[in-house]
Amino acid sequence: MRQLFLAFSAFILCLNLNAQGYTNPIVKGFNPDPSVCRVGDDYYMVTSTFHYFPGVPLYHSKDLVNWEHIGHVLDRESQLPLPDAHAGQGIFAPTIRYHEGTFYMITTNCSGLGNFIVSTKDLYGAWSDPVTVDMPGIDPDLFWDEDGKCYFSGSANDNIMFCQINPDTGEKLTTPKIIWNGTGGRYPEAPHIYKKDGWYYLMIAEGGTEYAHGVTIARSRNVDGPYTPAPHNPIITHCKQAAQTNPIQGTGHADIIQAHDGSWWMVCLGFRTQSGMHHLLGRESFLAPVTWDRGGWPVVNGNGDIAINMDVPTLPQKPFPALPERNEFDVPAQVKSSATMASTGLGNEWSWLRNPDPSRYLVADGKLRIHGVAADLNAYSESPSFAGIRQQHHDFTAATCVKLGNARSGDKAGMSIFMDSGAHYDVYIEKKGGKNVIGVRYAMGVFNNIEEIPVSSSKVWLRVSGDPEYYRLWYSTDGKEFKQAGIGDTRYLSSETVGGFTGIMIGLWAQSPSEKGYADFDYFEYNAE
Repeated sequence: MRQLFLAFSAFILCLNLNAQGYTNPIVKGFNPDPSVCRVGDDYYMVTSTFHYFPGVPLYHSKDLVNWEHIGHVLDRESQLPLPDAHAGQGIFAPTIRYHEGTFYMITTNCSGLGNFIVSTKDLYGAWSDPVTVDMPGIDPDLFWDEDGKCYFSGSANDNIMFCQINPDTGEKLTTPKIIWNGTGGRYPEAPHIYKKDGWYYLMIAEGGTEYAHGVTIARSRNVDGPYTPAPHNPIITHCKQAAQTNPIQGTGHADIIQAHDGSWWMVCLGFRTQSGMHHLLGRESFLAPVTWDRGGWPVVNGNGDIAINMDVPTLPQKPFPALPERNEFDVPAQVKSSATMASTGLGNEWSWLRNPDPSRYLVADGKLRIHGVAADLNAYSESPSFAGIRQQHHDFTAATCVKLGNARSGDKAGMSIFMDSGAHYDVYIEKKGGKNVIGVRYAMGVFNNIEEIPVSSSKVWLRVSGDPEYYRLWYSTDGKEFKQAGIGDTRYLSSETVGGFTGIMIGLWAQSPSEKGYADFDYFEYNAE
């Protein structure tokens, strides 16, 4: 028996050491603009968050395929002021790098600070307050050369700007200059500089972060150029006939990493289409292998395409435990001790709009209590009482049970399918006069329709279900028999219809004009179908 066990263990070890294949995206749901760094055999990745708080989720991996959400880089208001930020503002395109024992993250807050750097020696502790870099534009990058000098590059006015800086103070040490403007595609942006075999490689995104998106690259013997484009640009794009039916579109905005086994990989953004050529999950993070041709240029997955199912060799797979599908709110989540929102008891997967008041949220006694504020979900400023998780699948069901407390007329609470303040579908319980009603709201720009269904109880069970074509909104007064309260077309919440740079959040929320009411949520459940 022992010999059989040892043989089986050896077989499993062999499979692990010769891992083959993985599924894209590697981080599902709204997680655009991925940037990655390596420390030994550990990998760390960050993505953009725009007007959501905390900012810049931080992911950890041992194999580049399986990622664990370990915290956020920007977790207090002094790092991330978001006054009146909407879905096209806030945090753009972070870059994470590691140099001589310190992690650096540089990004742009388009709602105020501009380009800035934060740093830490402990990823599970606090990051520094921002150090601003007086450079125009967005999508900043940091590159350390072998002599220890640090260089900034970023996108401004359709050019890639470059200068040497002090990363600890943000001080410019050389005069900024233009080093490239791409190959002619619109919006040249997202620069990253690498050094390999005596060449400096400058990789950027072009085409706009939509269907025409792609990645191009150039190289030089000098870090400040001149840069010569690769002969086979773009090195990745799905804006071509061969990829027109690929379920992944908009591939671009990438970063390259060499793994601890010597292999090379690219992380990039893309989006999965639904309901024709629409997308709602936001731009997600994808992975592809990279090789180098005889001319010394990178080749992505052989032909510049990526797929959902990638049949390629990988690092030995080391997955993390999955989050439970149902959160009973019985134990407060353990998050980074420095996080402003740690006191709420909600985990790293939860996000808030703009800068929330953490005292309005509390996990205790098997419930999530959300205290309502006057701000509505339609508000483009302030922070409504809203906490959401990313929709990660086209087909899903999410559910909760909610009860109003200390309710006055006009108080309401429920669930939202939230793209932004002008585009969301909601199902909720509302106190209206002396009665309770189930409300269904379709907020689509100037069209803001509300339907109401009388119910006898202030406690109801709510459910939302999604597929590629529709969101369906359900309610129950006993938790057993559910009735459909409404249905909404997914296309009206898509990025192609609404614009912006985010993706759908499934949110729990409460509103109280008097700011004295609250709502108790017994659980939150999210199931992929």
